[in-house]
Amino acid sequence: MVKTYRDVAINQMIATTEEAMSHAIDWWGDLPTSMKEAIDKFRVQLGAAIDSVEFVKRALDRPVPETSWKATEQR
Repeated sequence: MVKTYRDVAINQMIATTEEAMSHAIDWWGDLPTSMKEAIDKFRVQLGAAIDSVEFVKRALDRPVPETSWKATEQR
């Protein structure tokens, strides 16, 4: 599967959001369903925001070199 910089950016923003929500409710287990649904909506909105600015969309639609994203996933 080819990963794009868009995928990486969205995944990192979602991870930050999930961590912030866990801090807010002081819970490190599985987030409640309502929070998961909010995160899913946020993911869609992030994608739409990225796609709404043409030069950002072009820049982030480039594929990430496979060695870069595989190394990041292993951390």
